Amino acid sequence: DTVRMLRAAASRGICGVLHCFTGSLELARVAIDAGWFISISGIATFKTWERDDVVAMIPDAQLLVETDAPYLAPVPHRGRRNESAFLPATVERLALVRGTDAATLARQTAENAIRFFSLTITAPPH
Repeated sequence: DTVRMLRAAASRGICGVLHCFTGSLELARVAIDAGWFISISGIATFKTWERDDVVAMIPDAQLLVETDAPYLAPVPHRGRRNESAFLPATVERLALVRGTDAATLARQTAENAIRFFSLTITAPPH
């Protein structure tokens, strides 16, 4: 049971990422309360996507965006091998749902990824 696992992990100070999230609003709330991040893929651009309620309620600091490459390329790239260059299509869709601009959302989710994965980003040489 995912809810039980999330709560048990949180009680031990463990958090993670719910990858390629397509779950319920209830599951998202449990994960968020447990300190987990929720990652949304290109599925959010599909006509069959029905989780805008989840996208809208994820706190800025717990939202991630992913490719799930080589699968799940976002519209308008459906049918192609997914790659990181297609992330803007997903970010634009999520920004629309969240009532923000894509640049702000891209910056926030990049900062979240850097923080969660403890990445060190350096400027490219000039």
